[in-house]
Amino acid sequence: MNLPNKITLSRIFLTLFIIIILIFPFEATGIAIPKLFVNESIVIDIKYIVAGILFIIASLTDFLDGYLARKLDIVTDFGKMLDAIADKVLVNCILVILAASGFIHPIIPVIIIFRDTVVDSIKMIAGNKGAVVGAINTGKWKTACMMLGITLTLFYNLPFELWNFQISDILLIIACVLSVISGVQYYKMNQEYIMESGK
Repeated sequence: MNLPNKITLSRIFLTLFIIIILIFPFEATGIAIPKLFVNESIVIDIKYIVAGILFIIASLTDFLDGYLARKLDIVTDFGKMLDAIADKVLVNCILVILAASGFIHPIIPVIIIFRDTVVDSIKMIAGNKGAVVGAINTGKWKTACMMLGITLTLFYNLPFELWNFQISDILLIIACVLSVISGVQYYKMNQEYIMESGK
C-alpha cells in the first residue's frame, strides 16, 4: 500500500475514533468529562472540542493524500475508491451524530446523504460507459461549506455564538443548497448515459 493510501486509511481510523468520542456514554460509565463555561448561556462539552480538532486533522488528510498521489504520480483506482469511502464515512457519520444530538436539523444529513447516493450512482453508470466524471465547482464549494460548517458546529459555533450569529447553520444550509444544485448538474451532464442504461 502506497503512502497516499495509508494517509487515506488513517482518515477512516480517525473517523472511527471521533465517532467513539461523540457517542460513548461517558457519564453512564462514571467518567467525568470536563466542561468549559464560556458564559452563562454557553457551556462547552470538551469532547466536542476534541472531536473538532480530530475532524480538522482528518479533513486535512483529504487534501494531503490527493496532493501526494498526484505529485508522486501514484494515482490508483483503489486509492480513488478508498478516498471516496473515507470522505463519505467522515462527513456522513458526523452529520448523523450531530443531528441525533440535536446540534443540527435532521434534514441536513438526509439531503447530503441522498445527494451523495444519487451522484455516486450517476458516476458509476457513466464510468461503466467509459466516461470520466470529474468534480465540478459547485461540488467543491459544497464540500468546503460543509467542512467549515461541521467544524464550527463541533466548536459550538464559536466565536460567532458570542454575537448570536449562527454562521455554522448558514454554512450547512448553503452546503445543502449546493448539494442539490450540483446533483442536478451531475444528472444533466450525464443524462445520455443514464438514459442509455434505462433502455
